[in-house]
Amino acid sequence: MAKYICEMCGYIYDPENGDPGSGVEAGTSFEDIPDDWACPICGVGKDQFKKMD
Repeated sequence: MAKYICEMCGYIYDPENGDPGSGVEAGTSFEDIPDDWACPICGVGKDQFKKMD
């Protein structure tokens, strides 16, 4: 599963870790995160994230 980076603050969403503080379990792909999820650091939406190569 790919990692995604927040273009605003540089936070990296790693599916291996998920985002437990927001209720996203480890092993959750970025595509499967709810659409209303926001970056835990700066609060922007999923549309501000870019897939990392």
